[in-house]
Amino acid sequence: MPRPVPPVAKKVPKVTVIHGDTLQDDYAWLREKDSPDVIAYLEAENAYAEALTKPGAAFQEALYREMLARIKEDDQSVPYPFGGWLYYSRTETGKQYPIYCRKRTPDEPETVTLDLNALAEGHAFLSLGAYAVSDDGRWLAYSVDFTGARDYTGYVKDLTTGALAPERIEKVSSVAWAADSATLFYVVEDDAKRPYRLWRHRLGAPIATDAFLYEETDALFRLGVWRSRSKALLFAGSGSFTTTELRWLPAAEPTAAWHLILGRQHDHEYAVDHGIGAGGDVFYIRTNAGGRRNFRLVTAPLDDPRPERWQELIAHRDDVMLEDVDVFADHYVVHERAEGLIRLRVTDLVTGEAHHMAFPEPAYEVSADVNAEFEARAYRLRYQSFVTPASVFDYEVAGRRLALLKQTPVLGGFDPAHYRSERIHAAAADGTRVPVSLVYRAGTPRDAGSPLLLTGYGAYGMPYPVTFSSSRLSLLDRGVAFAIAHVRGGGELGKRWHDDGRMLNKRNTFTDFIAAADALVDERYTARDRLVVEGGSAGGLLIGAVLNFRPDLARAAVLRVPFVDVINTMLDESLPLTVGEFEEWGNPKIREHYEYMKTYCPYTNLGPRHHPEILVRTSINDSQVMYWEPAKWVAKLRTVNLGDRPVVFKINMAAGHGGSSGRYDALREAAFDYAWILGVLGRAS
Repeated sequence: MPRPVPPVAKKVPKVTVIHGDTLQDDYAWLREKDSPDVIAYLEAENAYAEALTKPGAAFQEALYREMLARIKEDDQSVPYPFGGWLYYSRTETGKQYPIYCRKRTPDEPETVTLDLNALAEGHAFLSLGAYAVSDDGRWLAYSVDFTGARDYTGYVKDLTTGALAPERIEKVSSVAWAADSATLFYVVEDDAKRPYRLWRHRLGAPIATDAFLYEETDALFRLGVWRSRSKALLFAGSGSFTTTELRWLPAAEPTAAWHLILGRQHDHEYAVDHGIGAGGDVFYIRTNAGGRRNFRLVTAPLDDPRPERWQELIAHRDDVMLEDVDVFADHYVVHERAEGLIRLRVTDLVTGEAHHMAFPEPAYEVSADVNAEFEARAYRLRYQSFVTPASVFDYEVAGRRLALLKQTPVLGGFDPAHYRSERIHAAAADGTRVPVSLVYRAGTPRDAGSPLLLTGYGAYGMPYPVTFSSSRLSLLDRGVAFAIAHVRGGGELGKRWHDDGRMLNKRNTFTDFIAAADALVDERYTARDRLVVEGGSAGGLLIGAVLNFRPDLARAAVLRVPFVDVINTMLDESLPLTVGEFEEWGNPKIREHYEYMKTYCPYTNLGPRHHPEILVRTSINDSQVMYWEPAKWVAKLRTVNLGDRPVVFKINMAAGHGGSSGRYDALREAAFDYAWILGVLGRAS
């Protein structure tokens, strides 16, 4: 049976001249989302993808059923206390979305606060944004997006009657209640989807009469509003990728003037929470002022938070990143990252004693769960690893005891003893040690004969989390190992790890990934023809650049919503994220930045090479990486690819950056991807 023929995109040259260079883009016309020609081309790509993968449809369906069988479809989260209620969410078999609920005590009947399944009726997509309950427990402010384009509309619901209030707030990005339960602060976005204006609303009043409070005029900065855990203060913060500026307001005085904490200074990032010190109310400030890139922790009085009044609690350390701090009435918990792994430092404010919580596995992820109560005596956390399902614990601070509240069920006889997790290091070209986390089924031979899926990200200072996935067991149980390359540009080893993989150091991200892949081959975890590489969003940029640098690196590649048209996107300041991300990628209107981008931009550098087999995914309503980036990249790739391995391009015509929003739809997408990967590796059985 002949192989299906891929669609051919027409060429309509568009010329851009910059810094004396003439750039010709033959596929810029694919940006015209409303054009019948564009829709026809995208639908033709979907039809080609379906035809090409049709022989594996039965295996794909079997894989979906296998993955679904591991999930407890009727499940419930651990309830958390807030304002005299216990809040939780639950799922029901056959329903795509969670149902949000509350009850006064564990034995009382529940009240449904928000049923996302009911809201999603008639919509192919739904995403919940804000979810904030007023202090008196009566009002719920929430926001939803029905497109995938992050177009959130805000609503207010009366939880005593179930009725919606008349409020409709368009383009809302964040909300926070004042202490009177009648005043709502909110931030809205501009046309480039940048949160920029802060407003004050009085319940029941027309939105047109809301008080305009502040506008963030610098396009590098994004604005947000939130409430302190103590409930005493409201915060409004502007932040870029390198700089922060925060204001505060007593929550009991919603019409008072906002107070500036620290004015913005380039390269000074800080975060603030409210607590009680020996002398009264204080700010806890996590700051990297003075070039202390990994942050330190200080306190300052509310009425005078100048640096001259700071009292240092935790000093800066070159080898430890102070990632976050959670402040409570009697203790505070600091999230530190050392040698790529999170650890929790707990300080008892009564005794002044500090200690660390220890975790036993070589690679893991620990994060705060919902800790809504300031007076809490226990700290709620979420722990998981490649072999330990997501587990919610309460840590009793005074007794230093850890109590398991719930571990996500994995049905079908899952036994963690059947799997092995490791952390190794690869040597980059400049000698830098790059951490690599990996997991495989026990007994998998290390003889260069085992297939392996390698992923990476490396951007925005975000560490790649080592998390559990019951779906991933479908790979591991078929002998396919899984690994994460913790490349520079991420935050695994602190701010300098990020600095060494952004702006004019961006190429380190790609060479680190190549070094990780080479190390896995050299150490006989896999072989070149048994390796699949993958990445999404900025991780898609990573894979796109790597394929240009080393098209022989792997047997196949998966790119999800990939940021592959760096130069054209960063030249267009009308797009969401572009201006704000000048501090991550650079501004190509600056010649030095442009010349550097030219050396790695995946779209720009496509050329005649033998490329591996490739799967590309995108969504038409993605507002973070526009669908046309991968569409253009695929169209151009097909014209220059010297090999005969197919490129599969799938477009979700009703979703955004994260793909399908419903849990069953998302699982089907995962099944498609895994079926494709296993098919490429000859393990489709």
